[in-house]
Amino acid sequence: MTQLDTHVSLAHGNGGRFMRELINDLFARYLANPLLDTGTDAAVLPWDAGEGQLVFTTDSFTVQPIEFPGGNIGSLAVHGTTNDLAVAGAIPKYLSLGVLLEEGLEFAVLERVVAGIAEAAREIGVVVAAGDTKVVRRGEGGGIYLNTSGIGVKDPRLELGIGRVRAGDAVLVSGPVGDHGIAVMLAREQFGLRGDLRSDAASVLPITRALATLPGLRFMRDPTRGGLATVAHEIVHGSGLGVALDEARVPVRDSVRAVCEMLGYDPYFLACEGRVVAVIAREESDRALEAMRSLPSGREAAIIGRVQEQPARLLLETTLGGERVIEELEDDPLPRIC
Repeated sequence: MTQLDTHVSLAHGNGGRFMRELINDLFARYLANPLLDTGTDAAVLPWDAGEGQLVFTTDSFTVQPIEFPGGNIGSLAVHGTTNDLAVAGAIPKYLSLGVLLEEGLEFAVLERVVAGIAEAAREIGVVVAAGDTKVVRRGEGGGIYLNTSGIGVKDPRLELGIGRVRAGDAVLVSGPVGDHGIAVMLAREQFGLRGDLRSDAASVLPITRALATLPGLRFMRDPTRGGLATVAHEIVHGSGLGVALDEARVPVRDSVRAVCEMLGYDPYFLACEGRVVAVIAREESDRALEAMRSLPSGREAAIIGRVQEQPARLLLETTLGGERVIEELEDDPLPRIC
């Protein structure tokens, strides 16, 4: 057995035999479906949106380490892209997959990543319909980078957007925040810290579909890079209104809080990969909370704050009875989280 049998080489990206074998023997083996034709450059999608609206998104993933408790870069890419469609009110249908491999990556790692892509896509019901693979020289990449684009369909009667947010609306989150950010950091074994916290990376589609049935739903977003606080700032800037969060109600795991206190991180800015932040009319907030808590992925959902006229900034009502202004994120405390 040679290095070509166990690790990615530049020959796997030159368009010749090794590249063909890589695509057919690994990617096509896991992602095989009637639409994925490795001999063509584009997929014809046999699907009519009917009276629905097409929703399109794209994203790139550079997480380190490539594998972490609760997932890997492959499952993360599928969840991240389909979650962007889901919070826009769409049902994910198709994905494209762009793969950038670094010379020297072990095939065993790559196979686990591709298996993660396949499993996540299968669970969500989305089809990987097209893809591309490139290889860069050793030292020019981070092992593997992924780019995914997604297409979904949305009921045009479902109107969502920051412009629909009103003073008095309730702000909800579907579960504890910061799990993904801390899980990835612990997987790096930085600062001599280790732990068993798992990333929250998962599909939010069940939650968004449940919320979409409620007439008072205004806005949904998945708090990935920049976390809960960054989504709240988007609401402030997009609506011209203020957001007040109740510290006592924002769910944060003790393990996440402990690491944040030790290292000076703010859990409200840490990435989540399986959560939904929703704004809904106050009179519908209890129904929304009940809908989320009825699902396995939303059992720890909470009403965490409200939208208010003034001041037009993000405030945290502390457990001590005071208020703290949360400014926008400027530095990236945990690079390459997603």
